Amino acid sequence: MASTEQAVEQSTLQELAKRHLWMHFTRMSAYDQAEVPVIVRGEGCYVWDEHGKRYLDGLSALFCVNIGHGRADIAQAGADQAKDLGFFTNWSYAHPPAIELAARIASLAPGDLNRVFFTSGGSEAVESAYKLARQYHKVTGKPNKTKLIAREIAYHGTSLGALSATGITGLRTPFEPLTPGAHHVPNTNTYRMQPGITPEYFAESIAEKIEFEGPDTVAAVILEPVQNAGGCFTPPEGYFQRVREICDEYDVLLISDEVICAWGRLGEWFGAIKYDYLPDMITTAKGLTSAYAPMGAVIASDRVAEPFMTGTNSFTHGFTFAGHPICSAVAMANLDAFEREGVLQNVRANEPRFRAMLESLRELPIVGDVRGAGYFHAIELVRDQDTKETFTEEEAETLLRGFLSGELYRRGLICRADDRGDPVIQLSPPLIAGPEQFEEIEDILRGVLSEAGERMHVLGA
Repeated sequence: MASTEQAVEQSTLQELAKRHLWMHFTRMSAYDQAEVPVIVRGEGCYVWDEHGKRYLDGLSALFCVNIGHGRADIAQAGADQAKDLGFFTNWSYAHPPAIELAARIASLAPGDLNRVFFTSGGSEAVESAYKLARQYHKVTGKPNKTKLIAREIAYHGTSLGALSATGITGLRTPFEPLTPGAHHVPNTNTYRMQPGITPEYFAESIAEKIEFEGPDTVAAVILEPVQNAGGCFTPPEGYFQRVREICDEYDVLLISDEVICAWGRLGEWFGAIKYDYLPDMITTAKGLTSAYAPMGAVIASDRVAEPFMTGTNSFTHGFTFAGHPICSAVAMANLDAFEREGVLQNVRANEPRFRAMLESLRELPIVGDVRGAGYFHAIELVRDQDTKETFTEEEAETLLRGFLSGELYRRGLICRADDRGDPVIQLSPPLIAGPEQFEEIEDILRGVLSEAGERMHVLGA
């Protein structure tokens, strides 16, 4: 039973949250008459709200608590570091935690990606990679190479440079004009390919865009190994190998945006390893510390770093808290736990079971497609399985925000109901999850999606 003091605190939390807390990407008016979900505790794959109700965290909070909740040992590493050095900057200085973490990341990254530039999170990592690509070409004598090519519906962050790379109209228009120079090509949505289009087209569209913009003006291409927004689009066979060839042909840098896909999410340290390609830079964050501390990084190849390592050149960019000693210590402890506990091996061993569970939901008329890799999957929802007819904008609003988001949470499952593209349910559980959690996910999803199909009068429901 909660103490009187706890009860007062809990009832006050709602009032304080509604009055003072401005939540991110949130329709604040939604909580005029409803409670703010207040999560107070986590353990393993589960979290509890202020009322003591348990939820299966099927999204790893936001694709990031890879090691699971409640790991005091991970947090303790930061506390221990604070006793020696709570903070010192990486602006012209170094400290042991940042040095050791940079060396460790380099040892895990593919190829010659040996230089680690720390940031405080994912948007900062993408912003940094974009700026690094531009300055790299300037210091190597190609100052007109400033443009960036990304994919439609892709999400790359919220700072103005990262937002310009983001291919989601609704996120861009409120803040225009954006950083100039970003251009977009089709994503790898093989479920909805237009007639006459083959999978080879997706990579070739990048070459066509470079030619159209002018090869002497394009600095970089940025792609996620598995695209998040739109619902876990995986690459067709040979896609990244062909993109690598295109980038080499036109002297364009390839940035692998792995803010989500790194650190075991796909069963490997990096998505580039899973799909067997070598980028010039990797952007990362989230799972690096399993979100026990805020941290991100750009991992750059020796080739990209080399012009900045001699003479008077420097990458004139940085963040106060990047490479923070406490965050670095937390990241090291997180990676220690990954290796000690076989976290990547758990993903590889259980991915077929996770996928089979999701595939079984195709029995429901509202389920059109199941796609993804590792512990990063999406279910696309349709009005008609045979024709792939999707929902109208108004219907999607009713389906996702009017029913699915709230009902899934009410039944104890945290996941994402999203329509940045066609309506999808995304699942990204902690990397320690296994068959027991898959059964819980299936039980909740099957019931809720069945009811959703009936509510939306889906053919066959």
